Amino acid sequence: MKNIVLYKKLSAELMTRLRQQAQVTCIEDLSADGLARLRDALPSAHGLLGASLRLDAGLLDLAPQLEAVSSVSVGIDNYDLDYLTRRGILLTNTPDVLTETTADTGFALILATARRVVELAGWVRAGQWQKSIGPAHFGNDVHGKTLGIVGMGRIGEALARRGHFGFGMPILYHSTSPKPEVEQRYGAGYRSLEALLEESDFVCLTLPLTAATTGLIDARELARMRPESILINISRGKVVDETALLEALQAGRLRGAGLDVFEREPLPADSPLLRLDNVVATPHIGSATHETREAMARCAVDNLLAALAGRRPANLVNPAALDVARATG
Repeated sequence: MKNIVLYKKLSAELMTRLRQQAQVTCIEDLSADGLARLRDALPSAHGLLGASLRLDAGLLDLAPQLEAVSSVSVGIDNYDLDYLTRRGILLTNTPDVLTETTADTGFALILATARRVVELAGWVRAGQWQKSIGPAHFGNDVHGKTLGIVGMGRIGEALARRGHFGFGMPILYHSTSPKPEVEQRYGAGYRSLEALLEESDFVCLTLPLTAATTGLIDARELARMRPESILINISRGKVVDETALLEALQAGRLRGAGLDVFEREPLPADSPLLRLDNVVATPHIGSATHETREAMARCAVDNLLAALAGRRPANLVNPAALDVARATG
């Protein structure tokens, strides 16, 4: 039987399924002791399954028999794709099952930030609601406002659908190329990044982290946004220059920000972002529902078992690794 190393807790059903088809080593946590156990298990590992761990060459060089890595995520920025492909190691992810849930999170941040839900809920809990609120506590409408989406992939399109059909929002988008089908379905308009930032009431980031997108939204781009506009980030924290965002918010050059991702995670408790009432910060909950996380784990198990059985996984990130694996196998 093949050897699988897990560094993520799975449901009893999925564990039973894996153990019926492989020898399984479980790393309960990624503390120093857990990482030491992982290193000890790598020499005999044929497959890895988990998330939230950077697997670099220094670590994977310890796994000479490794055939596949199954990531319980859609993002692949924790992996050296060139290295994996050169070694013929298949990398898989879980791109479809979290689309709708992550889009829900994006819209939750839009609504919470625009209507000041977190700020005013805390105000009520603190016993400060003594009379009817006035303009000082008013929020902003969402319906009918322009939604700009940067990155029109699956999640971007799910956001566009919610905005267009649910809130009557004009949709603008920026992507690596125009998407005629999106334009037809949602009346969306393709824009340069600069034009989108200038025209949108809400700017929602849904693009992957790459060398090209790191720091994409910096001080210059933030300066293009309207003072009454709101930035929503459900992609990766490093897409935004956090220092520049903080300065724009403090100076009143942006209405607010809804952030589910950050340059450093967990976000330090002393982060100045947390001292701003116009920031809604959540702990990277984009796909964090019971239903979606189980579906992601199930997808990851399917991917890994297919790869170790010599079949092409449904969600293969680096198909060129198949040729390398066949040539060296």
